[in-house]
Amino acid sequence: MAKPLKRIAVTGSAGQIAYNLLFRIASGEMLGKDQPVALQLLELPEALPALEGVRMELEDCAFPLLQEIIVTSDPKVAFRDIDLALLIGSKPRGPGMERGELLAENAKIFVEQGKALEAFAKPEVQVVVVGNPCNTNCLIALKQCKKIPPSHFHAMTRLDQNRAVSMLAKKANVPLSDVSNVIIWGNHSATQVPDPYNARIHNTPANEVIKDPEWLENDFYSQVQKRGAAIIAARGKSSAASAANAIIDHVKALYQPTPHGNWFSMGVYSASNPYGIDEDLIFSFPCKSLGDGRFEIVPNIELTPNVKAKLKATMQELIEERSMVDRLAVR
Repeated sequence: MAKPLKRIAVTGSAGQIAYNLLFRIASGEMLGKDQPVALQLLELPEALPALEGVRMELEDCAFPLLQEIIVTSDPKVAFRDIDLALLIGSKPRGPGMERGELLAENAKIFVEQGKALEAFAKPEVQVVVVGNPCNTNCLIALKQCKKIPPSHFHAMTRLDQNRAVSMLAKKANVPLSDVSNVIIWGNHSATQVPDPYNARIHNTPANEVIKDPEWLENDFYSQVQKRGAAIIAARGKSSAASAANAIIDHVKALYQPTPHGNWFSMGVYSASNPYGIDEDLIFSFPCKSLGDGRFEIVPNIELTPNVKAKLKATMQELIEERSMVDRLAVR
């Protein structure tokens, strides 16, 4: 028997991340080769002509799983009856723009989208926020909703996790499949905390395989934290294909049970967390999925003094971002 149709809203649908993502969703790569989907694509009015071109390309691919495509500039239309929301669109930081200005501009977007989710999405919708600053944007959207549980809101740190996996594998000269249990703690920003001490290589602690404490304590952190900026410097554009790939990895990890003893990273609401993080933030933790969108934060992971100190710094940055938003009275 065919599975029930899943409706997926994607914001920023005419952008480069979405262009690298939509065809993979329609092919069944994200939710499975037996899962029919409808794509509900949201863009600014001025970008709708370009999005119509994307619609035509999707139609021309003749994906058997793609049952419907809706193109709109109205969140009420894009979010109606959806099962999954991928919030990619956000205002980028412009030249000379202060962090508070960026938060103010994006707060308007995510207040509106949060209210539309509350009014029109299914109560069981899963919401993945990719548009930066994604942790605080996610918190803003979450605060607009009462019928949608806070645990259904996530900020994507999977791209950071994938970058850390790749760097550890390259340093250890091992296949990517040998690296597991990589954690990204905190904010998706330059204060994020990639944790090399709980990562595993051949099921052995990474720091016992990579016997280079200087690299682990300094270069590894900075290379993961600054990878996005390095890509912009190299190609003149921000990460698009790798971000789209991380969205697929994030959603697959959320919907499929996590193998025993493993975990993955995502930003989630911090209420009742086991690590002493302020309880009103979207904070990236190690998580394990129970399937169908249900997950738990993995408890009792030992932290080195260095990682603990870095956790305080990334938490403080998120508290400051939340305070900026509160002062704007947009939550």
